[in-house]
Amino acid sequence: MEISINRLQESDAEQLYKFETDNRAFFEQMVPSRGEAYYQFETFKVRHRELLTEQDDTNSRFYLIRDERGTIVGRINVVAIDEPKRVAEVGFRVGEHYVGKGIASNALKQLLETETGFQAIKGKTTSNNIASQKTMENNGFKKVGTSEEVFEFNGEKVMFVHYIWERTGNH
Repeated sequence: MEISINRLQESDAEQLYKFETDNRAFFEQMVPSRGEAYYQFETFKVRHRELLTEQDDTNSRFYLIRDERGTIVGRINVVAIDEPKRVAEVGFRVGEHYVGKGIASNALKQLLETETGFQAIKGKTTSNNIASQKTMENNGFKKVGTSEEVFEFNGEKVMFVHYIWERTGNH
């Protein structure tokens, strides 16, 4: 599947809301809920505008992953940007009907090619999220450790696994 990543815009609100509500149950199997209010359209629109402001302030960069028809199939974000150190954190999610197709890996590759100003990008996932671990490893992220803190999520004991990607002459 051909995909592209595009910066989040005001006009994306309705389609993004549909993507988030359609995939809510799937996402909540892997990450904590964003809360009931997030899934009320009026609240969602407020949060959407807040993300756009944050993006304008250069604290974060939010991208939508779209297929060749323009349908949102996922999200990928660069957050916690530290401009002086040229370091940031990455996060991504792909909709339920699009997992297992290399979309996250392709989107992360595009992001690394687009966001050329960073010397290092950090990522983290849970110890049970093998797909996210592989996505990062397939894009040159190196595992740097696992947190000692164990927590229960959806009935399973998990820990955070931390990764880092560092720009070299090969990137």
